[in-house]
Amino acid sequence: MEILVIGQGAREHAIVRSLLKDPGVNVYCAPGNPGISQDAPIHAVDPNNSDSVVALARELNVNLVVIGPEAPLVAGVADALREAGFATFGPSKAAAQLEGSKAFAKEIMNAANVPTAKAHLCTTSEQVETALADFGSPYVVKDDGLAAGKGVVVTNDHDEAFTHAMACINGRAGGAVVIEEFLDGPEVSLFGVTDGHVIVPLSPAQDFKRVGDEDEGPNTGGMGAYTPLPWAPENLVQEVHASVLQPMIDEMAKRGTPFAGLLYAGLALTKNGVRVIEFNARFGDPETQVVLARLQSPLSELLYAAATEQLAELAPLEWNPDSAITVVLAAQGYPESPVLGAPISGIAEAEAHGVDVYHAGTANSGDDLVVSGGRVLSVTAMGSDLAQARLTAYQAVEIIEFTGGHHRTDIAKKAAQGEIQL
Repeated sequence: MEILVIGQGAREHAIVRSLLKDPGVNVYCAPGNPGISQDAPIHAVDPNNSDSVVALARELNVNLVVIGPEAPLVAGVADALREAGFATFGPSKAAAQLEGSKAFAKEIMNAANVPTAKAHLCTTSEQVETALADFGSPYVVKDDGLAAGKGVVVTNDHDEAFTHAMACINGRAGGAVVIEEFLDGPEVSLFGVTDGHVIVPLSPAQDFKRVGDEDEGPNTGGMGAYTPLPWAPENLVQEVHASVLQPMIDEMAKRGTPFAGLLYAGLALTKNGVRVIEFNARFGDPETQVVLARLQSPLSELLYAAATEQLAELAPLEWNPDSAITVVLAAQGYPESPVLGAPISGIAEAEAHGVDVYHAGTANSGDDLVVSGGRVLSVTAMGSDLAQARLTAYQAVEIIEFTGGHHRTDIAKKAAQGEIQL
């Protein structure tokens, strides 16, 4: 099977490596990154340009295209590929609005009776003030559009909440902001692979969005993740499948905009039960790195079945019983003002310790590998339990060096020590 992966981050690097484990599979990536180029051929194509992506798929004569990031999905790249006759893993432009618009996602959730936070959609300063007063502190303020995982502010500071809300409204033509009630309880990421009718849940994970230990500092695209969740209720996946994932897929199909691809449910396990925080229309980063590390069934077969409406015929997924953790290494100044250009060393030495190092914000500069983005690398390790996985990951992290690089030291720490309580 010939597969083209669209994207250039650590998520796509993990997808490429996972696909390459399957027998008889060849993988290409566009535009890729220096790390991906060591595993598969890369092609310098704009991932948001439908014509360019379709032309490359034709040139490579691929059997399947896997779209990693959200921007190409919202731009309609999956639609163009399907129209050109390519089996494509990723939702249509219309269905991707589940991520592209928080207000649209709320509308679908309400119609499907999916449990979620109460919310107000605001387009004026007066509406913002009313919503903030209605819900009170802590304030949850979400950009209605795409913001690369950084459009959400949760704060006790009224002025910070108001300022972020107005920045969302004024940041683009037709700008809007969603203000929600705060949901208590630990958060869970649960991916579901779907062909528009059947949805197959993957292993639940937990990610760490704040830049600093103990969830201090601003939100980021994600600083680490782990799976499985030893503290989660035994029936969590079955409950979310029945009350969240399948109802969303059914409602989208009913509206004539079937969702086929990866539906990512961000959940809060509150004292009143499971509540949806948000949906994304693609694999999450950094959760993908740990979820795929544990997947033993062929990823190529799973994604192809989803792209060709054959999930009902697929055998149940098999999972490695071990634990997986990923730690993100970030650039100096991330997330506010990442400093680029620092040479990176130690990756090969780190991987010799039995971890996978996935590239995100890296570039080649002469003979050097250098920092080219805010999140630079994801160091992913397996272990018999979370404590062992943490030990292996953090030993490898210490080997990698670049000026000003930083990371969280507490990824999966509370879970490993049994400190998370429902």
